[in-house]
Amino acid sequence: MTTNTILLLFSSLVFAFLIVYFQYLYKVKSRTNTILFLAFLRFLTIVGVLLLLINPILSFSSLVIQKTPLPIVVDNSSSIANLNAAQSIVTIHKQLISNEDLNSKFDVQSYQFDSELKRSDIFNFNGKQTNIEVIAKDLKSIYRNKSYPLLLLSDGNQTTGSDYTFCFEPTTEVNPIVIGDTTTFPDLRIEQINTNKYAFLKNTFPVELFLSYTGSKSVSTELQILQNNKIISKQNVFFSASNKSSIQTIMLPANQVGLQVYQAVLVAKIKEKNTYNNKKNFAVDVIDQKSEIAIFSAINHPDIGALKRAIETNAQRKVTILKPNEIDNLEKYNALIFYQPTAVFKPLFLKAKTINSNSFIITGTSTDFIFLNQNQDYFEFNMSAQKEDFSADFNSDFNLFETENIGFENFPPLQNPFGTITEKGIYSTVLYSRIRTVSTKSPLLVLIEKPNNRAAFLMGENSWKWRLQSHLKNQSFDDYDRFVDKTVQFLVSNNSRKSLVVNHENFYYSNDNIEITAQYFNKNYEFDSKAQLSITLENKKTKELKRYDLLKGTSNFKVILDGLPSGNYKFKVEEFASKSSYTGSFEIIEFDIERQFTSPNVSKLKQLALQTNGQIYSPNQIEKLIEKLVNDEQYKPIQKEIIKKVPLIEWKILLSILILFLALEWFIRKYNGWL
Repeated sequence: MTTNTILLLFSSLVFAFLIVYFQYLYKVKSRTNTILFLAFLRFLTIVGVLLLLINPILSFSSLVIQKTPLPIVVDNSSSIANLNAAQSIVTIHKQLISNEDLNSKFDVQSYQFDSELKRSDIFNFNGKQTNIEVIAKDLKSIYRNKSYPLLLLSDGNQTTGSDYTFCFEPTTEVNPIVIGDTTTFPDLRIEQINTNKYAFLKNTFPVELFLSYTGSKSVSTELQILQNNKIISKQNVFFSASNKSSIQTIMLPANQVGLQVYQAVLVAKIKEKNTYNNKKNFAVDVIDQKSEIAIFSAINHPDIGALKRAIETNAQRKVTILKPNEIDNLEKYNALIFYQPTAVFKPLFLKAKTINSNSFIITGTSTDFIFLNQNQDYFEFNMSAQKEDFSADFNSDFNLFETENIGFENFPPLQNPFGTITEKGIYSTVLYSRIRTVSTKSPLLVLIEKPNNRAAFLMGENSWKWRLQSHLKNQSFDDYDRFVDKTVQFLVSNNSRKSLVVNHENFYYSNDNIEITAQYFNKNYEFDSKAQLSITLENKKTKELKRYDLLKGTSNFKVILDGLPSGNYKFKVEEFASKSSYTGSFEIIEFDIERQFTSPNVSKLKQLALQTNGQIYSPNQIEKLIEKLVNDEQYKPIQKEIIKKVPLIEWKILLSILILFLALEWFIRKYNGWL
């Protein structure tokens, strides 16, 4: 408390006494006990008010010893157990955590990690992933702006995350303790398999395999691809001390529709310590997507050839160009494209309507719009004889399927008669029309979905220029052809749009994040963010049921299913209010990435120690590590003085006392009739 504060307190006592003396004692003939008590209450009240104004502060100081943190981080992944090092790592951890010299100098804290980092000194070594990067990221936020050593007990084999050697802060000295037998054993391994998730029936698909070998002798092995325990492909692979990796590409046939599970096997001709990494499963979903499309036209136009080429870039599509009078066997076509229809198309339109065929109508300057008004019920065309150029504006709110703007605004305009187009029902606009710089908000390309069929309209000719412009911009037709393929895919598909749309894969690997997303649409096909979705999951073999709620995101609902064993599952996603539901299934394919290793990654841990000015240690060098840390002058405990300032009396307490004194004085004066 400062001298000024003490003087103010003394002055307040004097001031309070003078006020009370003047009010209660000055010229008072009889100083009864009641008068003296009231004077005392008034004195305390005035002193209290002055104390509130002065607010005297008391300071207390104390000395504390601040130790440098010493995080001991233990690898809790299953690779430690696979290397038979679990007991070793527990013993080392106990030796470090209980050392008196370390505890007297450092603030020793125990952590464990696999895919995540958490405080713990109990380990079970069943983590499915190893992410050393997460240590650097999490400890950076825990020990912000502090310099400290870190003891990392791990085999150094990371299965997920970025390269950990460059992730740690410069102020963090990482001292890795290598866990596991560092002896090098001969080992053949399938590192990675790359293949498409989908393949088309009766086609072949490539499988790319990355193989590696650890050892000093030359070996030969046979790479086999099995399905249902039958060898469907095999080839010899050779390794040597100078040739320790190989990339093999195998073409496999897709002969059956559905999920096809395969196994790649390296048949070893040497004795290996770990043969689990000689095998790896993979899967491909084979789908039958072949479709035939017919283009009907009474005139010759470059649009027809450009459309045929764009559609047939997908090998699963076959396009036939026909005249309007060739209407036999329309049932074999998945979609019909009517190019600038006129009166000669009437029998064709009647036949297409009879079989509920999906159709794509393209209009232009040669179109008979009177005929078109009479033979379709999607739009009413009121067109003039004047021709107009219509540019395209992409509709970013289009959501029937995923597509992107490939630069439509910069494409050459399409030509169509000028007039008004009136819709007769609900449709989804992909492109709006624009006359020079004026947006008309009139449809240019629309898609229509009804319970029994689907339709599309393109209001203008000369779309061949769009394909050419796309090639000039990208030196490839791919963007435009992909857009056309998605439009055609919408037409050839017979699935009507549902209010509940669920996205999932047909198979997952056991180390994958299994994420299932869903969208729920109201009756206007608008995304309903207030929906309540849940998923019921059943293991087909064990019949075990699990139920989860889907969490709402920005544009969908999702659930992440962790910890599921390999096997076949079926599920049902249901919306609570409408009872809309979706059923599906998927398979989890066995794959334990933590069993791929035969020895610790010493070279990576050495690089980490070098990068952070640390030092690498083996399990028999723990005493040396402890001695180094204890004698390191860089990490001395710091003595700090902590000054704590508190008010002489808390204002809430003082205010309550003042109210009590004033109330008591008022009641006494009232009782004696002095008010």
